[in-house]
Parts: sequence; structure tokens; C-alpha cells
Amino acid sequence: MLLGLILVVAVIGAAVWLLVARPWAGATEAGPAPTSTATGAPTPDPTPGSTPDPTPTETQEGEAPTDGPSVEQSPGPVACEARDIEVAAVTDADTYQPGALPNLSISLTNRGAADCTIDVGSTTQVFTVSSGADVWWRSTDCQANPSSMIATLAAGATVTSKVPVVWDRTRSSVETCAQENRPRAPGGGASYHVSVEIGGFAGTASKQILLY
Repeated sequence: MLLGLILVVAVIGAAVWLLVARPWAGATEAGPAPTSTATGAPTPDPTPGSTPDPTPTETQEGEAPTDGPSVEQSPGPVACEARDIEVAAVTDADTYQPGALPNLSISLTNRGAADCTIDVGSTTQVFTVSSGADVWWRSTDCQANPSSMIATLAAGATVTSKVPVVWDRTRSSVETCAQENRPRAPGGGASYHVSVEIGGFAGTASKQILLY
């Protein structure tokens, strides 16, 4: 008898702790899983004198049969279109003193009225540094392990890449990626322009920077 009383008290104590502490209060609760078949419980007999529910409902003439109530699903975001996307180059400074390395980023804006999806991974990002018609550096020339990442861009939102790409102030080439003595970009106030592309959308204008 005493052991049974102790077990009852322990169960009540555990229930009270769950109600007070609620260790899963911050988690999203999942609803019951839908079932497609009936349970193993027997179906009760109809009450005497009552009319049993008919088996499959007959459709009236000219009416299409249905398997159940129709549910309209809201379409998800579609791929972004060029007319809605604005891309711009972002730098951490306008001028760079000798030895300072430019940090390059991308600003992406959805000017459309609806959310849309876009691949913002490094696979689709291209940074190009030019001086006049001379292309000095391209981020894809020596890119390692590019990856894709599909993201949803909310309507009217502007986002900027968090991890900048650093230009080492040298001339890039797929043949010279491992070389340590690649030609260095002249300084002394020389002007360079940074252009960007992401997800197949190119920036409408480049960003000017000056190297000293």
C-alpha cells in the first residue's frame, strides 16, 4: 500500500513539473499525423430504427464525381525576373591606401510586388575589376569550391552579401592562380571600376574605387 502511494505521488509530481516547467514550450508543436485508413476499432451498429448513412453518394446527372473536398493550395514564390531585380556593387571604401585590400560585396533588391527565389550562392557570383577596357581581376578565375544556395527575396527587400570577396590588387588569370608574383595593380590614385553579377542578373552600374 505504501509503495503504491509513493508511485502515485511520483506520477503527480512529474505531471506538475511538466505543466510548470514546460521544457518544450519554445518548440513548434506538430499536429496529429493524418491517416488514410480506418483504425482497428470496430464500427458500431446503427441505432435500431435509424437510417444508415448511404455508401458512396451518387452524383447527379451532368455532375462530375469527386473523391473528396477540393483544397486550393497557394502557389509558392516563383523565380525572380530581370525586370524586378536590381544588383549593385558594394565596397568597404572608396579609396585604398598602399597595402589596403578592397572588400567587395553585392547588394540585391527585389523591386517587384511579390516574393521570388534566386540562387545567391558563390556559383552565380561574379566580381570584375577593370581599368578602362582592361580587365584586371575576375573572382571566378581562381574560385575554389563554388556552391549554390536558393534563397527567397521578399518583395521590396534589399539584402547585401555578408562575407565579402577580397581583391588582392593583382591581375588574375586561370593560368596563374598558384603564382605569388602576379602583376600588381598600379596605385598612386589609379581608378578602377568594380562590376558584379549574381543569379544571372548583372549590375546596372559599376562602382569606382581609387588605389594609392
